[in-house]
Amino acid sequence: MFMMKKILKPFLLPPGIFIILIIFTGAWILHKKNWKAGIMTLLFGGFAWALSISPVSDAMIRSLESEYGISKKIQGDVIILLGHGVFDEAPDLTGQGAPSGIYLTRIVTAVRLQKRLNIPIIVSGTEVSEDKVIKGHIVKRFLLDLGVPADKIITEDKSRDTFENAKFTQKICARLGFTSPIMVTSAYHLKRAIMSFEKAGIEVLPFPAGFISCRDKQYKWNAYLPGDFRKSSIAISEYLGMIFYKYAY
Repeated sequence: MFMMKKILKPFLLPPGIFIILIIFTGAWILHKKNWKAGIMTLLFGGFAWALSISPVSDAMIRSLESEYGISKKIQGDVIILLGHGVFDEAPDLTGQGAPSGIYLTRIVTAVRLQKRLNIPIIVSGTEVSEDKVIKGHIVKRFLLDLGVPADKIITEDKSRDTFENAKFTQKICARLGFTSPIMVTSAYHLKRAIMSFEKAGIEVLPFPAGFISCRDKQYKWNAYLPGDFRKSSIAISEYLGMIFYKYAY
């Protein structure tokens, strides 16, 4: 019964159920002798299946994360914490609003570094949302709850993307005299972030927060059943972002 559940579940939940429907539709079209449409439909279903399985999505993410490791002797005079999604209306222990899971990983990593080095944190990417909730207040509340002193928190509330993170934090660092910033962001995001900071003329020491791929991982048979598009979507978004940043800025 347990094995049956393991096998059936990926095919009954999205996106697996839709992938299977696409593949069966392609097979049915082939049965009707519409070769071109049938083959194209089957290829689309197979492509979707491939993007949903761990061996493929991990490989896509690994190409973004593999260049970076965690330095044991890291030194700097300020931490730049790059933003991510915030749930503005989520109830929380000490107020309203909470960071996304990815953002929370970045926050915890930045706090651990701050405790070790006793340096300020620049929270970058805290723009006002559509319903006028100031996201920086949410992140600052979490930093305070985790023990970061208020006088060690600097909020940058203008940036809307990674390039603007770099542009506006460069101005803060120049104004306050920071010369050795440590940039904390998700491991998969480091390539695009470093590209952005280089274009903005600021040299940073990258520090990864939260790897989501593993080197030399051994996959079992169930890793090849339909999964989800989360990692693949993240990877594709980063690749497209790097292409856009390369030519747009």
